Amino acid sequence: MKTRLLLAASLLLTAPLAWAQSSYQPIEQRLSAEQLQQVGLSAQQLQLLNRMLSETQAAAPVQGADVEAAPTMYIGLEEGPVQSRVQGAVDGWEPGTLFVLENGQQWKVLKGQMRLRQTLQSPEIEVVPGIAGRWFLQVDEDLPKARVYRVR
Repeated sequence: MKTRLLLAASLLLTAPLAWAQSSYQPIEQRLSAEQLQQVGLSAQQLQLLNRMLSETQAAAPVQGADVEAAPTMYIGLEEGPVQSRVQGAVDGWEPGTLFVLENGQQWKVLKGQMRLRQTLQSPEIEVVPGIAGRWFLQVDEDLPKARVYRVR
């Protein structure tokens, strides 16, 4: 349900600039019957999405207004990197390896494996965001990163 709602919102938010400058038109008036069927939203979901989009448009600045441009954000990049230390020794990783950090976070390896030449005691690490909500754990900038997800 949320995926469909997000899909519909992304389709609508990529509409031409001319649409944003006109008065708000409900989704049902902008999409064909086939497009509405593909999105698969219920009447209640359409009503909610129409309300959200009309409020967003009402809050948008007027064209030509002297407004500083907002930075472009990509999914998964809203948060910055996490820098901490691993609790304990690290001799490598593989899918399923759990990294417990000093800041209390726990990250589990989803993809990637590596055996280190020597065991590192409580190494400093960085967990960096990627595109589409992916996260990567970096023990050393010269080593491959492990794709991880946050457990806690």
